[in-house]
Formats: sequence, C-alpha cells, structure tokens
Amino acid sequence: MDTANMTIELSYALDTFYFLVCGALVMWMAAGFAMLESGLVRSKNTAEILTKNVALYSIACVMYLLLGYQVMYGGDGINGVIPSLGALLPGENTTEAVLAGGEGAPYYSGASDFFFQVVFVAATMSIISGAVAERMKLWSFLTFAVFMTAIIYPVQAYWSWGGGFLSAAGYSDFAGSGIVHLCGGVGALIGAIMVGPRKGKYDAEGRPRAIPGANMPLAALGMFALWLGWFGFNGGSQLVLSSVADANAVAKIFVNTNTAAAGGLLAALITARIKWGKADLTMAVNGALAGLVAITAEPLAPSPLAATLIGAVGGIIVVFSVLALDRLRVDDPVGAISVHGTAGIWGVLIVPASNTGASIGPQLLGLAAIIGWTAAASAVVFALVKLGMGLRVTEEEEYEGVDIAECGLEAYPEFVGARGGTAG
Repeated sequence: MDTANMTIELSYALDTFYFLVCGALVMWMAAGFAMLESGLVRSKNTAEILTKNVALYSIACVMYLLLGYQVMYGGDGINGVIPSLGALLPGENTTEAVLAGGEGAPYYSGASDFFFQVVFVAATMSIISGAVAERMKLWSFLTFAVFMTAIIYPVQAYWSWGGGFLSAAGYSDFAGSGIVHLCGGVGALIGAIMVGPRKGKYDAEGRPRAIPGANMPLAALGMFALWLGWFGFNGGSQLVLSSVADANAVAKIFVNTNTAAAGGLLAALITARIKWGKADLTMAVNGALAGLVAITAEPLAPSPLAATLIGAVGGIIVVFSVLALDRLRVDDPVGAISVHGTAGIWGVLIVPASNTGASIGPQLLGLAAIIGWTAAASAVVFALVKLGMGLRVTEEEEYEGVDIAECGLEAYPEFVGARGGTAG
C-alpha cells in the first residue's frame, strides 16, 4: 500500500476512534443526569428516579435502533417535512470506498455515527425525567419515552441534521441547543403541566414552597459528570479530528465549552447572592448546565471570552426562568425546563452574533418548528398515556414515596421509619 492510501486509512481510523470516544463521553452524561436528579429529589423518591434513568437510556438505545435512526436519516422525505424511512443501520464502509477519496468518500465508520447519535437521543429523554419527578407513574413515563425516542425527537432532528427543511432554510445548531436540549425542555414542560405540581409545593395563594433535595453532594457530582460529558457532546460534533484545522477546531470547542460552563455557574451564583443574599448551590449547578446548553448551538465560532459571556447570560437566564415557572405553578424539581428549554432558546438565538454564516430568520424558524412539533406531539402522547394508564401516582403513594409504590425498595433503607416510610 502506498503512503497516500496509508494516510487515508489512518485518518479514517483516527476519526472513527475519536467519534466513538466522544460518544462514550456523551453516554457518561446518563450517569450525570442520574446523579443530578437523584440528588435533587427527596430520599423517598431516589430509587424510582434512578430506575427511570437507567431504563430510559436502554429504551432510547432500542427504539432509536428499531425506528428512530430510520426516521432521522430516512432520505428526502416529503417536502423536507415528513421523513421517509431509511436503512435500519448504516452499512459498513469498504476499504475501496474509503480510499476512493473525494467529497463522497466516507471518512469515519457509519456505525460510529449511529452510536454518537443514539446517546444524543438518550440525553434528550433524560431531560424530561427530572421535571416530572416524585409524582409521575414509572411505567407511564417509560411509555412516553418510547414515543419520544422513536418518533418525536427523530422527526425534528431530521428537519435539521437529516437534511430536512430547516437545514435547507439555513438553521444553524452545531451540537443541538435547540435540536437536543430545547426538544427535551419542551417535552419536560408539557409533562410537568399535564402531571401537575407535587402536593405541598404551592400554598393556598399559589406561593411556592421550597422542597429541598436529599443529597447535594450527589447533585454537584452529577453536574461535573455532565460537564465532562459535554466535551464529547460538543467536541464530537466537529465529526473529525485528523487534519490540523479540525484538531485546532476541536481544541477551541473544548475551551469554549469549558469556559461557558464556568461563566454560567459564576453568573448564576452571583445572581442568587444579589437576589437572596445567599450562595444557592442548586442555582450554581443549574447555572453551569445552562451555560453549557447555551454554547452548544455554536461552540466553535465565538472567542473564549465571548463564550464565557454567552454562558454567563445563560446562567442569569436560568435563575429568572426558574422563578417565572414557579409563579406560573409549573413544578420542576430539578430545573430541567429552565436549563435546557429557556437556555436552549438563548443558545439558538445568539448564534448569528458569532457565526457570520447564520442569520436570525432561520433561527426563529427553527425555534418555532422545534417548539411547535415537540409541544403538540408530546401533549398528544401524554394525553393518550393518561387515558390508558394514568399519569400520576395516588396521593398516598406520593406521600409515602414512589420508591415503595413503584419499585418496592428504598434507596436509603437505613432511614426507613417504623411505618415503612422514609425520612425524606
């Protein structure tokens, strides 16, 4: 084999390996979501939220394999709106195809692309679990997960990443502030509204009461796990690493991702200090995540300082979004709607400020399409699940804790009281 062909094969192997490693980092975000959410719910609901997280990841993997990938990459479809079904999985690339070179030659394994995409789907579904925590039936939630991962997410992702009408319109969303995070945030909003708030969350006048989580160390650890996974989320979306230009781009994406998170955390922490006179850890944690969501739509074009400011604005936004949702009596125990939904909108809108190839019109069109489709489809699925299975546990089960009602075990059995409940 000549030197040129060896170079092509080496680049193919390196880019495939990089794609797989980034996918593995994104998979680790599943652990981050599980830790974050189990830290922010009460102890009596911990085992159930963990069960949701491990089960939804597996559902996403199976449903995206069976249907979601075919929907998202099905081809031209009808007017770029209604997707057609493609192959079950991408075929293996041959050595001859790789060595052919040119624009159409594959430059990483198709299976590595599938793996990278499937962990994105799981991340979208993980966003929803925290917003409906502590009162939604486990099996009703998992039924919704089937539809979200097989149809709802893939359809709107096809519009952008699958070559649909948003792609043709010029919508720009590098790693998915809108496609992934806003989609999950809207699904979470619809779920929280339809399930209703937790008992005791609001008083007779509608004023919110604080319901502290059981394990702040675990919540903080979950934040750092998500922060780490985000390097794969944004860095992997560059797709390749094997050229000097791509390697430099990946390095800049990592720097911008990191500094946006730091900016978001500090801005949320300072905002909370100004507003309440205290350093609120939950706001700091969500501020970091909001900064990460905000930079995800364009982590390459901004300078590191601009990325810090983009993340900082996300951190400020998330504090006031949480307060606004509470005033509207939308109960979100972990702040997922604000982190992924509200900060996701900001991330999509700010893209044209740093990316000269993007304009505000297509960004607004993308937001309208993602919000409209996800809200309508989620509402229909939640309504059908409510008719068939019910959405909410009973008042007694909610009081005792959904760990016992749904899982038959306690996450912290040493705290079990004489009546069989928990201290949470």
